[in-house]
Amino acid sequence: MAPVPDANTPEKGSSTLQNVQHNEQLHPNKVSGFCLFRCIQTIILFFCSTISSSQSMSLAIAIIAMVNNTSQHNQSSVSHESHQGDTGVPVYDWNPEVQGNILSSLSYGSLFTLIPSGYLAGVFGTRKVLGLGLVMTSLMTILIPLAASQGIIWIILTRVTHGIFQGLINVSFTNFWINWAHPKECSRTLGICSSGFLVANAFTFFVGGLISDSLTWPYIFYIFGSLGFVCFAFFCFLVYDNPMTHPYISDSEKEYIVSSLPKEASSPTSLGWSLPIKDMARSLPLWAIIVASFCQSFFFASMIVMLPTLISNMFESDIRNTGFLSSLPSVAAVIILIIGTLIADHLTSKNIFRLVVLRKIFISLGMLPGAALFFAVPYVNSYIAVSFIIFCFGMQTLSVVGTQVNTVDIASRYSGFVSGITYFFGMIISLMVPNLTGLLISQDPINGWKHIFFISAGVLFPGWIFFLIFGDAEIQHWATEKTIMVTRF
Repeated sequence: MAPVPDANTPEKGSSTLQNVQHNEQLHPNKVSGFCLFRCIQTIILFFCSTISSSQSMSLAIAIIAMVNNTSQHNQSSVSHESHQGDTGVPVYDWNPEVQGNILSSLSYGSLFTLIPSGYLAGVFGTRKVLGLGLVMTSLMTILIPLAASQGIIWIILTRVTHGIFQGLINVSFTNFWINWAHPKECSRTLGICSSGFLVANAFTFFVGGLISDSLTWPYIFYIFGSLGFVCFAFFCFLVYDNPMTHPYISDSEKEYIVSSLPKEASSPTSLGWSLPIKDMARSLPLWAIIVASFCQSFFFASMIVMLPTLISNMFESDIRNTGFLSSLPSVAAVIILIIGTLIADHLTSKNIFRLVVLRKIFISLGMLPGAALFFAVPYVNSYIAVSFIIFCFGMQTLSVVGTQVNTVDIASRYSGFVSGITYFFGMIISLMVPNLTGLLISQDPINGWKHIFFISAGVLFPGWIFFLIFGDAEIQHWATEKTIMVTRF
């Protein structure tokens, strides 16, 4: 005879949000306040995200001062000329193709660890994986000036090593929130961590320009690398894998967090690590996230990595002004991201839209402006073009947060591994962009940029359409507890 369901047990197949509402009825006392440990962890991880991203992008602004000219020269050897102002700091004869190879080398390194990092975090714990990544990326950043002085191969090897450990960091952030974020705070929490990446853009380009102008370019790497070690010190004392292992958290906050999480969010390591690879490969909602992330990555890579060079060429400005102008899209993105995630969490809590509809709305708001306006950028004056770039870059962050939160929607148990997969496919296109940009600009400095804008706009459309058709926000059958107990990697 079939067992009689408990009156307090949610029905099988109910959505994650319905399970959360049921848990809140059983645990109605909400723990709120700014100085709680889930807030402290969010702040610390925000700074870790900001500093690690600044380290990755520091070369994009420093390279303007490191080379004789960002758009000319066919040599690729070390130059013994001094930096402008006779500071004695070396500059290098790297043509645009060589610069593209150097800038993209970090992405090649990340490919080795993006997917394995989700597995490693599940086995060894996210805290250990993220901590190791933060220490090693900080060390590699400090070594950049020395590597550059030894030759092109050495700076590429240093950047590849940096990328290997950066891959550990990128995936780890998502893994933390399956055990820490209340589902109704998920967009906000992931948004804050993601905003660290955007703050890093503004911080790196603006502050990096000031550092290079006043202290010379090697200090960009020395300062950003040192800040990484400072973040690691705070990280060791205040960040833990889950509320149950945190030594300082109160019992009331611990109960509030744990009781709010759906059972699918529990760590798979408790049952032995297993991955439903075949089911994942056949999952169209997962492929919708992958395709959208793939297209978003091309847009971001083309703007972030090459934006300082574009601004420098458009306005013929010095490195200080180039850094300031290059930071404006990220400033706009942070503002839009904060407002957008607050609205998303409000709409989620009020059940105004179905969750899948909400995700598709935000991804549409993010991808459509760039897809439309980037076709117009080559035909307007420089100031309007920069305004379009700022607006499109800011709106695009809404779609990125949408895909990141969607990995938790459809597979919270495997969110770290799924994020690694999406980052991997996104990184494939990201590592191609600097090389493609350098090649197009070398062949035709004027029309090359036009082609870059057209390609960036064109790749957003298929990603948007694919997600509208196949995107979902329900826990997939292969991500449930039942699947995990019978499926093996």
